[in-house]
Amino acid sequence: MVEFRELGLSDDLLAAVASCGFSTPTPIQARAIPAVLMGRDVLGSAQTGTGKTGSFTLPMIDILSSGRSKARMPRSLILAPTRELAAQVADSFAQFSQNHSLTTALLIGGVSFGDQDAKLSRGVDVLIATPGRLLDHIERGKILLTDVKILVIDEADRMLDMGFIPDVEKIVRQLPRIRQTLFFSATLDETIYKLAENFVINPKIIEVSPEARAADTVEQFACETTPRKKRDALIGLLRQEQASNAFIFCNRKRDISALTNALRRSGFAAQSLHGDMSQEARNQALAQFKTGATSLLVASDVAARGIDVEALSHVFNFDVPYNPEDYIHRIGRTGRAGKSGRAFVLVANDDDRQALAAIVALIGKDIPLVNAAGNGDAGRANGRARQPSRPKPLAKKAGHRQHPARPVRISRRSPNRNELPSPKDCTGDRFSDSQHTPAFLRNV
Repeated sequence: MVEFRELGLSDDLLAAVASCGFSTPTPIQARAIPAVLMGRDVLGSAQTGTGKTGSFTLPMIDILSSGRSKARMPRSLILAPTRELAAQVADSFAQFSQNHSLTTALLIGGVSFGDQDAKLSRGVDVLIATPGRLLDHIERGKILLTDVKILVIDEADRMLDMGFIPDVEKIVRQLPRIRQTLFFSATLDETIYKLAENFVINPKIIEVSPEARAADTVEQFACETTPRKKRDALIGLLRQEQASNAFIFCNRKRDISALTNALRRSGFAAQSLHGDMSQEARNQALAQFKTGATSLLVASDVAARGIDVEALSHVFNFDVPYNPEDYIHRIGRTGRAGKSGRAFVLVANDDDRQALAAIVALIGKDIPLVNAAGNGDAGRANGRARQPSRPKPLAKKAGHRQHPARPVRISRRSPNRNELPSPKDCTGDRFSDSQHTPAFLRNV
């Protein structure tokens, strides 16, 4: 088994790594660090949570340990698609550079331009930014990228999905042609290879096979419901599971606030986390969740990407993710470090069933069905959907002789509300006036 001391890192950096409790590099770190130290361009495939950040931050610290930054001219640039991922990279540098005097600046939206500008004016060795905010600084004439020696494009597939590649290309045109480029993506398909050709030259290709299944420590379940009963099904699962803390994922930002409010009305301590929130609000929501003041965090994939929470007990997929790989990423937030976790996905229509089938094909195992509010422990999955209960017959009164039901006669010329059937006289589970009342009487 490879150890960090075999990768060519300096003694000061090895001491910092050891003080952080790390002794063995992950597969992506073991293969990427030596290549970066050699000055090679790297085209790497690794998912979030595989130690990818350390695979470029660690060698960059050693490379940048010699040299001095100039005002408004950073020596290296790391581009990340979201604020949270950019902040995670900044934390990684702060953690591992404790024995070095490198300066960093974090340029993300939702933070004062003045504070960021002040850091740039003092000069930074490592600039970590989201594309949009960096372009704002460039257009204001507050920064020059002509001294960048190392460029890192992190989560390139996510950049592509979010439509940031044109911004990245604008930024790269401001950089010197002679530089070292590290290009990372969760997958290396034909589209990513073609995209990478615009940035890297004769790269070292490092592909760590992505996990096609979740960890064995995560129990997975699916819950059949309907669009109208979806929130009730989630609330039922939350109550029967008694989750100590949980992520709840939605596909659309517009659904997050509405679901959060519904959970609060039901007595749950819930917070929202999505891209339209200010950075201060996002930081506050995340801090409350990490400290336990909030037990539920309703989030989108973009906002939650890069967030690491210890001992997360549950993950609930309010929406089935569009991409099967995102499902693995979502539920991988629980069941970490040898601890057990539970993950649920709500299936409400045929599109959801098709998406779930793609997930099952990817992970290579069935996901058992459970009741949303049911009979006993939800973990006892029987692999069958819950059968709807049959309507109970009306109770017979003692000494009462029942007659066949007579048809209700309604006059078009003189409608009589008293002739309409009452919900109590219906034998179905639900009664809807729109289903049993003629159209011309619905607004009477």
